[in-house]
Amino acid sequence: MRVLIAPDSFGDTLSAVEAAAAIAAGWSGARGGDELISAPQSDGGPGFVDVLASRLGVVQTETVAGPLGASVTASWLLDEQAPVPTAYLECAQACGLHQLGGGPTPRTALAADTRGVGRLLAAALERGVGRIVVGLGGSATTDGGSGLIAELGGPARAADRLSGVELVVASDVENPLLGELGAAHVFGPQKGADAPTVELLEERLRRWAPVLESIAGRDVGDEAGAGAAGGLGAALLGLGGRRVSGATVVAEATGLAEAVAGADLVITGEGRFDTQTLRGKVVSALHGAASAAGARTLVLAGQVSLSEAEIADAGIAGAYAIVDIAGSVRLAMDDAGNQLARLAESVARSWT
Repeated sequence: MRVLIAPDSFGDTLSAVEAAAAIAAGWSGARGGDELISAPQSDGGPGFVDVLASRLGVVQTETVAGPLGASVTASWLLDEQAPVPTAYLECAQACGLHQLGGGPTPRTALAADTRGVGRLLAAALERGVGRIVVGLGGSATTDGGSGLIAELGGPARAADRLSGVELVVASDVENPLLGELGAAHVFGPQKGADAPTVELLEERLRRWAPVLESIAGRDVGDEAGAGAAGGLGAALLGLGGRRVSGATVVAEATGLAEAVAGADLVITGEGRFDTQTLRGKVVSALHGAASAAGARTLVLAGQVSLSEAEIADAGIAGAYAIVDIAGSVRLAMDDAGNQLARLAESVARSWT
């Protein structure tokens, strides 16, 4: 049997590359005769650069300001072999939640900024690239990209530096900048913001929106993806960016369509398999491609919150949780790689 292993990252516990390796190790332990193809995926969030680095470009490192100002080391990719020299950046490398040094709080939600992402863009520009792809997701910030623009020298200077460069905003988030479906209200609580802090963030974004409008010559706040990464999407759109699906960027780079077409079984996964997963995330897109190619889909996740009926209705052959085999959420997170391998081996032994 030909098995394609193509997970997303498992939150902060496993990168997509690590998850794919764990699944492969467990599956081969039970079914050594199967042909395994590894193609870890990302939707533009944490792991975007890590996934792409296995297929293209050369990894570069840069010391930048983290979300709270302390220096962090961020990786990005330089692909000089592309038809247009291209840089691949990941905002979470510079301003991710995992860079906070502790759990998010209302204080960090207000203080976190995107200056480090601005420094990554500057580094790419200094290498003379003609195309920059920025993966959005997993940020600790809700500054509307004001830190990035400040790092690039202010609104006019930032626009001038990016003039003539193809800027691609890789994100599957469609939320606008402001309002009940915007960056502060939807994503602020995930970044530590309580109700009063959400309102402060919303007001700050509302004051910032006219600046972005002046750069772009249009109101970018209502455009799909403007609310991604705490409004960083709006700043990049304002600077001339074009939004594309992050999952599509990775799928094309990893030759996913060809791999799915030749597979009998597709194994994918993420940290939590829930109703959001079925609305356009990596797992959903993979399942759709697998179904079209006549392959079955298995989901291995940290936790599964869908019922067996919902899983069956979605046409997925099975969904299994690390927490069930580990026995506790704590062990599932602390020993995620080993527990995911155990889960994959257990599923493989019963697979027919």
